[in-house]
Amino acid sequence: MRITYAHRRSAFYPFDDHGGPGNELPPPDVRAAWLAAVRARGFEGVEVGVHPRGTADGTIRDLGKELADAGLPAEVIRGGGGFASPRAAASSRERVERAIHQAAAIGCNLVNMTVSTPPHDPLGPGASGNGERVSQGGSRYASEADFEVTARHMREVGARAADLGVSIAIEMHQHSIADNSWSTLHLLDLIGLENVGCNPDLGNLYWCYEEPEETIERCIVALAPRAKYWHCKQLVRVHVPEVQHAYYIKVPLPDGDMDYRFAIAAMLHAGYAGALAVEGVREGDQLYRDGKSVAYCRDVIRELGH
Repeated sequence: MRITYAHRRSAFYPFDDHGGPGNELPPPDVRAAWLAAVRARGFEGVEVGVHPRGTADGTIRDLGKELADAGLPAEVIRGGGGFASPRAAASSRERVERAIHQAAAIGCNLVNMTVSTPPHDPLGPGASGNGERVSQGGSRYASEADFEVTARHMREVGARAADLGVSIAIEMHQHSIADNSWSTLHLLDLIGLENVGCNPDLGNLYWCYEEPEETIERCIVALAPRAKYWHCKQLVRVHVPEVQHAYYIKVPLPDGDMDYRFAIAAMLHAGYAGALAVEGVREGDQLYRDGKSVAYCRDVIRELGH
């Protein structure tokens, strides 16, 4: 099991990433130093966002070589979206097809995507996607038609990916019909392709609702055999029942509510040999805090005899 970096903060002096998403690679003038610092923490690869439409294959290949030469090869291309909403289907399809092409070009041959859809009421309950009693776009409100149209699109893009030797991981995610174990498995069964599996991101299960729909232990045991990629983030839950809301604070993997010793054991027992991608913190010294997560994972894996 490789420990790779799904970073969520890109600031690295003098680059402050002001207003940025945090999950894109730093610019070339600081990237070499950033990659060296990431590698020094024990990471073995990095997650890469899909590049804009029209990016030349040579540019993608050059980036792949730069990352590999730094000892941090591209593990996955991140890009895609849901198909259940007609407003989003066309752009989601274009984005995942672009991600598939770029995954083949950069040499990782793996795409991570969600099937999330935009909130139908951006100012209404459940629009935030975290800690409320409802979650817009979630599986508990979905029809079988939502699953069927999503599965049809995924069969088509999955077949195209297979032609290029690329696999796809559908991330369990909020605002998504794949937001817990049963719904993720139902979608995968409808798709029915060997190269399409899941990313059992337990943090997205935990923070989706005020009260999680299932335990992380039952979820990871159910999804581990179908995993192609794995985001690992850690949260501390602060429940405020008076306002019917829970708030979540991101922390290093050993310091939160979810039992990653159990989760790692379940994934290893299922024969998972892909990436354990530490989904990094968004505040503070991310290299120190995310390095703490790497050290914890290595200790657990070693104690489990792997």
